[in-house]
Amino acid sequence: MILHLAPLDDWLRDPGRPYSAASLLTDGFIHCSPDEPTALAVANLFFAKTPDPLMALLIEEDLVDPMVRWEAPSGERPPGASPDVLFPHIYGRLNRNAVVGLEKLVRGTDGRWGQLTPWS
Repeated sequence: MILHLAPLDDWLRDPGRPYSAASLLTDGFIHCSPDEPTALAVANLFFAKTPDPLMALLIEEDLVDPMVRWEAPSGERPPGASPDVLFPHIYGRLNRNAVVGLEKLVRGTDGRWGQLTPWS
């Protein structure tokens, strides 16, 4: 299971089409995280000012149609992420049937993203 962070409105846009993040155009792939702690570290580095709701798409890697490559970050490593962590990158538009769940990120009292909770 890999995780992709997205504002809820981005995920809900064009539900009949494969999902595409802005990073597909700018970086050539959709950024994902390998686990919850890394996803939270990414959220606090890159999505600190993103308004709620911020979602984690739970993606079954074996169901993803485009190529998935596990790579070291090319830029800043999120504080709190393991120094040897590799990030899954999806090289194409994500087929929606690979998304098997959706969780909401919740902020702690300090305003930082602190946990994932089931989306209902």
